[in-house]
Amino acid sequence: MTNYIRSTMLALVSSTVLSSGALAQEMGTSSATGQASPAKVEARPSMLGATSPTDEQVEVTAHTYGDGVTRRALGGGLMVNQDAPKSISEVTRDFIAKQNPGQNPMQLIALLPGANVSDTDPLGMTGGHMSVRGLSESQMGYTLEGFPINDIGNFAVYPQEIVDSENLQSIRLAQGSADLDSPHISASGGVVDMYMIDPKKQMGGKIDMSYGSFNATRGFARFDTGYIGHTNLRAYFSYSQGRQDHWRGPGYENKKHGEMKIVNDWGQGNRISLAVVGNSLQNDAYPSVTKASWNQWGYGFDNPVGSSGLMKTDAPNTVYERHFVPGDNNYYKLHPNPFTNIYASMPSTFTLTDHLTLTETPYFWYGYGNGGGAYATSLTGYQYGAQKIGGTINGLSSGSPLLYNPSLTETYRPGATTKLTWSYGPNRLMVGYWFEYSKQRQTGPYSQVGPDGTPLDVWGGGPQLVLNNGVTAQYRNTLTQTEVHTPFIGDSLSLLHDRLTIDAGLKYSIVTRRGTNNLPDVSQKYVNTDYAKALPTAAIRYKINNENQVFVSVATNYRMPTNYALYDSGAYYAGTGYSTKASPNQQPEVSISEEAGWRYQGSLISSSLTYFHYNFTDRLFTQTLVDPISGAYWTSNANGGGEHSDGVDFEIGTRPFHNIRPYVSAEYLHAVTDSNLQASSGKIVDYLPTKGKIAPQSPPWQVGFGLDYDDGHRFGSFNLKYVAKQYATFMNDQKMKGYTRMNIAVGYRFSDFGLMKSPSIRLNLQNITGSRNLTWINSVQTNATAMTGINGNLISAKAPTYSIGIPFSALATFSSDF
Repeated sequence: MTNYIRSTMLALVSSTVLSSGALAQEMGTSSATGQASPAKVEARPSMLGATSPTDEQVEVTAHTYGDGVTRRALGGGLMVNQDAPKSISEVTRDFIAKQNPGQNPMQLIALLPGANVSDTDPLGMTGGHMSVRGLSESQMGYTLEGFPINDIGNFAVYPQEIVDSENLQSIRLAQGSADLDSPHISASGGVVDMYMIDPKKQMGGKIDMSYGSFNATRGFARFDTGYIGHTNLRAYFSYSQGRQDHWRGPGYENKKHGEMKIVNDWGQGNRISLAVVGNSLQNDAYPSVTKASWNQWGYGFDNPVGSSGLMKTDAPNTVYERHFVPGDNNYYKLHPNPFTNIYASMPSTFTLTDHLTLTETPYFWYGYGNGGGAYATSLTGYQYGAQKIGGTINGLSSGSPLLYNPSLTETYRPGATTKLTWSYGPNRLMVGYWFEYSKQRQTGPYSQVGPDGTPLDVWGGGPQLVLNNGVTAQYRNTLTQTEVHTPFIGDSLSLLHDRLTIDAGLKYSIVTRRGTNNLPDVSQKYVNTDYAKALPTAAIRYKINNENQVFVSVATNYRMPTNYALYDSGAYYAGTGYSTKASPNQQPEVSISEEAGWRYQGSLISSSLTYFHYNFTDRLFTQTLVDPISGAYWTSNANGGGEHSDGVDFEIGTRPFHNIRPYVSAEYLHAVTDSNLQASSGKIVDYLPTKGKIAPQSPPWQVGFGLDYDDGHRFGSFNLKYVAKQYATFMNDQKMKGYTRMNIAVGYRFSDFGLMKSPSIRLNLQNITGSRNLTWINSVQTNATAMTGINGNLISAKAPTYSIGIPFSALATFSSDF
């Protein structure tokens, strides 16, 4: 095979972003000191598709330590040289391995340009949130090993459930647009792709044990089979378990997590892999706070009231209890969040001919769990739609007892992405198809609470409220079936000896939702919606020389309306109906993103500078409307109109200089609402003058700084992230102050000892200044103060709610390979 065809095949296997090429360039060949020299990799960039891990096979030929650290990665593992004609940032094992091992993937990419990440607990067990260029995680697409992580109904992401950091090879953030093969119907603002490490070729494994603040304990163990017999088959199996007390108020988290990966590769580019992730989590929710509560009470649990241990929370007249007071629905044990997930993916590649490759990624997603709550419920006059009817629970048929009312969701989600890539001469053509069929059952039963305030079954089972007509009482009861068909095609042309690359592609997304609402007296019992969107993309990249390159790209992305927008649900009010009203005619949110960038990739320093512009239409917006006469309220999913944003992303990192590797990232963002939003004035429709206001959750400035030191034995890192102020309302009449967070890690890597390979100890300190900050806006509102609408009607005030960032915490970890 000629050198030219070899180059073409390497480009084909690596596909778009060529993270493997970047990693191989950083890893090079081993030396006695553990240093590595760069190795040349022949590959062509593209933005056609790189979601599947089979598109970016990584062969580590440099010396690495037991935790996967190479000591050569740019910026201490916070940067990878990229060739794709769009903005991409990436973290690798050199950074991941030195962080708190319990951190979830969102926390691990907090220093990247544009990543505005919140954290609510030291071990990342309660999740967190992230926005990128002012777009929340529900507007981003997340994949692990090629399969989608976002909830198929509301597109939420629960990062604490995804993957253990010890098995995480890299996380790639594409700030601007999804690839053609990205399996998402919610990625109007970019994607986050996560890749697991491969099983080792020799038998071995890894253990680590951690203990820290708030009684945090965590253990992890992995066993690698190495090659099994005389085959190319290898696998690993891992298990972790962590527990910690709440740092704010009563409660705890307990997480059990298992993973496995099996790989079989043979011949020239043939590979089959199977990744399975299982997660079981039980935790108690941290309550949100309003700005008034934060200003008065700070962390919210500093002011005990009375001898029973009542604690202040999100308003001065509300309590959050350590000990149950009969009838109080704020008791923390009534707000659990149990969830069980199983993810499975089998990304595989088959080299059919010298010019044709098949990539197949089937997957299956199962999830079951809830977010708990409790309400005093009348057993003699339960509001069953428009009528009141009696009911019985465990023999009780009178009074208004406090009943546990969790929001249960069960999801079955199989799918597959198939693509063929044909490469000949300077041309590479990719055609593919993504198909998915999901079923999501969502219910809200009422079940019994024990005398101590604990639900008899946190999963909502046990004795339930059964009405006199034989129906189990529910505040929602829906079944949604979502069918996705997305063909895509893309072509990449490489000219001038691979210095100039031209990409163009198109995917056509067809989504059908079929829903059934089993509540009585709803506006629509059966809902059928069909959506179809053509999403073109194009890009050009030009290498000026070996160090400098420029690129320009334009892409169309979209986000479907959520499934809960299809249904009436919640409490029923005479004359107004259900508290959440269906909006089945919403259109998908569409974004057009444009980027122009420059990269410098030298032998010591690499940098990237990107200008971006977004234009949104049909922004999806959820609002609460209130009837001032009856006091009834309802939630409505509305079209928020248009929005545009402009900004600049920057990052720079170095290779080791006297064992030191600094990294700096920054973003400037100017995001503006282009429409006047509908708002509540009782039953009268009015609008607020939001046009021209700064969009919420869009900090104008962010700066990240990382400093890594590693001499082979001693290692340490310092991380700093500054996030400027963010507005919490579309009227810009309430904001969250800017804040700075700083973390430190120090450790020592010992020489091999007996069965232990590269044993190490490290100490991770988070929020080292102990600063107290609000770090996320949980509920964005139209206006926080009452005001007059455009049509002269009084618009009532609505208080945004916030999450509080973690205080100072410390975690000590011992780890070793064997």
